[in-house]
Amino acid sequence: MTNPLLDFTDLPLFDKIQPAHVAPAVDTLLADAEMALQTVTAAEFPADWLAISKVLDVSSERFSRAWGAIGHLNAVADTPELRAAYNEAMPRVTAFWTRLGSDERLYAKYKAIDPATLNAEQKQAHRNAVRNFVLGGAELQGAAKERFAAIQERQAELSQKFSENALDATDAFAYYAEAGELDGVPEDVIAAAHAGAEADGKAGYKLTLKMPCYLPVMQFAKSSALRETLYRAYVTRASEYGDPALDNTALITEILALREEEAKLLGYRNFGELSVVPKMADSPEQVVKFLRDLGARAKPFGERDLADLRAFATEQLRLADPQPWDWTFVGEKLKEARYAFSEQEVKQYFPAPKVMAGLFKIVETLFEVTIRRDFAPVWHPTVEFYRIERGEQCVGQFYLDPSARAAKRGGAWMDDVRARWLRPDTGILQTPVAQLVCNFAEGVDGKPPLLTHDDVTTLFHEFGHGLHHMLTQVNERDVSGISGVEWDAVELPSQFMENFCWEWDVLEHMTAHIDTGLPLPRELFDKMTAAKNFQSGMQTLRQIEFSLFDMLLHTEYEAASAKPGAVMALLTKVRAEVAVMPSPPFSRTPNTFSHIFSGGYAAGYYSYKWAEVLSADAYAAFEEAAGASGAPSIETGRKYRQAILEAGGSRSAMESFKAFRGREPQLDALLRHQGMAEAQPA
Repeated sequence: MTNPLLDFTDLPLFDKIQPAHVAPAVDTLLADAEMALQTVTAAEFPADWLAISKVLDVSSERFSRAWGAIGHLNAVADTPELRAAYNEAMPRVTAFWTRLGSDERLYAKYKAIDPATLNAEQKQAHRNAVRNFVLGGAELQGAAKERFAAIQERQAELSQKFSENALDATDAFAYYAEAGELDGVPEDVIAAAHAGAEADGKAGYKLTLKMPCYLPVMQFAKSSALRETLYRAYVTRASEYGDPALDNTALITEILALREEEAKLLGYRNFGELSVVPKMADSPEQVVKFLRDLGARAKPFGERDLADLRAFATEQLRLADPQPWDWTFVGEKLKEARYAFSEQEVKQYFPAPKVMAGLFKIVETLFEVTIRRDFAPVWHPTVEFYRIERGEQCVGQFYLDPSARAAKRGGAWMDDVRARWLRPDTGILQTPVAQLVCNFAEGVDGKPPLLTHDDVTTLFHEFGHGLHHMLTQVNERDVSGISGVEWDAVELPSQFMENFCWEWDVLEHMTAHIDTGLPLPRELFDKMTAAKNFQSGMQTLRQIEFSLFDMLLHTEYEAASAKPGAVMALLTKVRAEVAVMPSPPFSRTPNTFSHIFSGGYAAGYYSYKWAEVLSADAYAAFEEAAGASGAPSIETGRKYRQAILEAGGSRSAMESFKAFRGREPQLDALLRHQGMAEAQPA
């Protein structure tokens, strides 16, 4: 049997990969990588960048690509068999990467490389590598080194289990509603719910906690009792309120203890200190100050937002005491009343194919490329594949997996299949390939999927990450595209792209009413624009709450002295400081906070707000260049592409930003974009 995971001739054979292929492929690739490591660390092997790369990087990159394909399938097409194969292999995979990153012989080779023999890209990759060896435990000895390796293995296991529990707890819930309970719920959501119940052989309408179902119910269902049912299930997922086997509480405690121990082994006071070492921020204290300063500016606006909601609920909806499950509904009704439109009205103008065409048009225009359909093996029939060309040359390719479905992790993300790399083994330039994953509602009754404007923004966000990965012109793998970019700057290109979702010149090309085919009326767009910063104070405070909780959890929380409930107690303390919207005591937000417990954002969730300052300021350059016409400037797009996207991680994010803007970033643009630049509200 030919193992598709061992075929590196081109793109992954996603349609042929089976759980039975995982263990043999991992065995083979691990053995190859181990042999490569032994070869380059031998005393006689030269301390030469290309010589090491030709042996070790080639072998480890193949291993990384195969494991990436397995992990990707585990996230988008989970089955019990694949999950078992993945979890069986993961400890060995983790152990190898830990060993590689802490090998003192390899560390010595890298330190012995003469920087004068390297080009600019290689020098940056070399600096990163030496730093990462230190952070990877290469300077630890004896028992400390063994313990460090054990911590990495256990953390990988716990993070995977956290993710599985969150997915399983979400998938496990279903409420079969009767028709009378669905008053106000959009027709397309009702149709999908009816189809879901029929598929299960049940009567009624199947409501789930997947976002394309959950959010519209919370926004539009007139039944407070129905909203309460879904809300309680949603905010208590993977906690003590549900299936004990899926409770993430103990996992959180152990993950935090291991991170604290890891940081102290490496000589840091806490994990927050360790986390910021490779980031733009200088210290956790700087991050906390940034968040609190922004929070202080946003809080008066948040308080005004909440007062508006309370007044509207009392006067117009006869809700004198709104409950947590009422606020989303109240907010939607207030927005409809204040701006005379609804999300459902807007949604009719955003069929997915038209949105994709509009997205491609702005990308093609601004960045001087062409996007075409392409062909590759895929993991699900709804997955599409494309190529990006400049002239006749393919510069990158990407998969798009747009639809929510069972056995697929929630949320949206970009991941890389392979990086741009001038391969040292063949001398051939390898082009980058990305995966863009979203969770939008599927089409019903033969019609294409309809996207909310938030969905459109999400799509643009992930595509921004993809462009950062695919448009790079860097040939050194470890600093091409998103690789080597400071984590708190990596959201710059993604958040930058979101701005185009608010430009009339862009939107008029990507809308067509699902029934009439007419474009979005300018009058409706103007209402959307007027409502753009609706509740922006509260939304900003919500992000600051998550970010501050994350950083304080990794700096102030002490595992050794932590009492039961300490994590929730800290969240309650943070909410008391920055939040204006009350949260119910039964809410267990941390138990599904996958970004920090299974997604790489530990002590780094602040990156979204930090990078938003960069992205808003970067977009301000386009606003300045657009002038009276309002059309995006191709010259500014070219400068942005060259300074930010093409440079990837080959230099610091601050150097790239200054190459584009000619100065350091300023907070003004962000506050202006979010409607918080005017005088403080009374």
